[in-house]
Amino acid sequence: MTINKQTKYIPLVISLCCMLACKSQLDINDPNQPSPGSAATEKGIVALGQGIYVSGFYDLKYYDAVIGRFWSGAIGFQEQMGDVIGMESANEYMNQLGCPDKVTLDDGTVVPSPGFPSKQLQLIRAINSNAEAGSNPLFYEWAYMYQLNKNCNLVLAALDEVEFSGDAATKKNVVKAWAYWWKGYVYSRIGSLYYAGIINDNLGVADDPKTTNNNYVSKETMIAAANAKLDTAAQLLTGLSAGADYNAVLSKLIPAFYQVGKGGVLTPDMWIRNINTLKARNLLVNTTVDAMPATRWDSILTLTNNGIQQNDFVFTGRSDQLGDIIAASDGTVAARVTSTDPGGNGYSISERLIQDFKPGDKRLDNNFETGTTWIGNADRGNSFNTNHALIDGGKKMSGVIVYSNTGVGATEMYLAGSWEENELMKAEATMYKDNFSPAAIISGMALIDAVRNAQGAGLAPTVAATAAAAKEELRKERRIGLLFRALSFYDARRWKVIDPVSKGGGRTGCVVIDRSGNINTNATIDYSFLDYWDVPDNEVANNPPGPGAAPVKNPRTE
Repeated sequence: MTINKQTKYIPLVISLCCMLACKSQLDINDPNQPSPGSAATEKGIVALGQGIYVSGFYDLKYYDAVIGRFWSGAIGFQEQMGDVIGMESANEYMNQLGCPDKVTLDDGTVVPSPGFPSKQLQLIRAINSNAEAGSNPLFYEWAYMYQLNKNCNLVLAALDEVEFSGDAATKKNVVKAWAYWWKGYVYSRIGSLYYAGIINDNLGVADDPKTTNNNYVSKETMIAAANAKLDTAAQLLTGLSAGADYNAVLSKLIPAFYQVGKGGVLTPDMWIRNINTLKARNLLVNTTVDAMPATRWDSILTLTNNGIQQNDFVFTGRSDQLGDIIAASDGTVAARVTSTDPGGNGYSISERLIQDFKPGDKRLDNNFETGTTWIGNADRGNSFNTNHALIDGGKKMSGVIVYSNTGVGATEMYLAGSWEENELMKAEATMYKDNFSPAAIISGMALIDAVRNAQGAGLAPTVAATAAAAKEELRKERRIGLLFRALSFYDARRWKVIDPVSKGGGRTGCVVIDRSGNINTNATIDYSFLDYWDVPDNEVANNPPGPGAAPVKNPRTE
């Protein structure tokens, strides 16, 4: 079987049934439900709906334990390019993909990337080949997301045949809203990472070869489609009220072990607010700050004012004893850097992240320790050396956020939006909308402080006298307050940090540990990363663009 046709990588539901043992806490493993056809019962459709967690985040044709599954592997690529972690291992070209073009040390020495080829763009063009199979790093997020989308299409296709007990209309619309929420999520992620995508709403059956199309559309069209799907989910939810029948379905769609802490059975209003936050993210992260029209700041502010509230349930994930979806030991990016030997557990902590913490921030004290300087192989990178490690479980400081805990079920991972993200987007829109007037800065800083206080940072109220100072406070807090939430690369892109230094990008005043172990404090990093990835050739080779399709390759050449 080839790996074409967007997620025809496995016979979907059969794989869901076979891969999980009967003692799994997920409800998608009933061996008597081997196909979408058997989803024509209430129990069956709910099991198929819960299958999104496997199809979108766990099971895939290719798997490499070094990079991990979706939340440690596919997301790891982005967190590297956002420069919050580093990677020495060469699996899937990971060390080269996240390696800056060059670093200029304090003494003026220029250290180029040791990769072959050295520039990330050249690397991507060289390795984005169907022949690379699972070694193509561009493959993973595309494959996971279109697999998830296919699962949603199967749910929608089967839904009309289902006979529900009780309030059938409510139960059906909960499942339908679930499918459209996750389709909006899929299109959001595709449109936020790839130069083009495919809007696939075909409700064919699993083995129908016509379950995709070759009408590639632009990333902008993908984001518009994402928000349209989210709007459909919101419209369905607007007509619903939380009650016995509503809760009976949603409490089964969301795994029981995810219904802890911030995870839980969302009321329709909570769910709509989650939708608004994700829509705001789509608008924010896919436009560079200097190109953001005033009307878009207005839209973001409207959405975030109606976005996730501090006590709302959100979509989260946790590990369980069997490692369903997320393994406690290595299922997240954070878990793979939890080590007293920096770099020894897969990822290393970036020194640029550490330098973004303000003096006295308890989040730094609770989660990181300074140890022996770790120097990776010189032929594999020029920026991943570090002398900081992430502490497993933190130092147990009262009221302070813990970034990683490899105990079973201990780490709460945000799958989509969060209150912190919503408030920081609101702060940014507030300040930019009013052109960083003194009043806007004060309002923005108050929102930033609220996030810091909620996470136990223990910092004094923030004072920013200028627009530049306010922007810097925002930049730092988005990296720290939203750490490991798959947003760092999006931000680096829209702030043009990933652009070549020659075009106004890069980062100055950086802490960099060179290959001799010297700590540089005023280095310059020239990342020169591609802003939106080309469509993976794993797809294009088997599903060539049709007439009138959008370009599948980013036109950037340097």
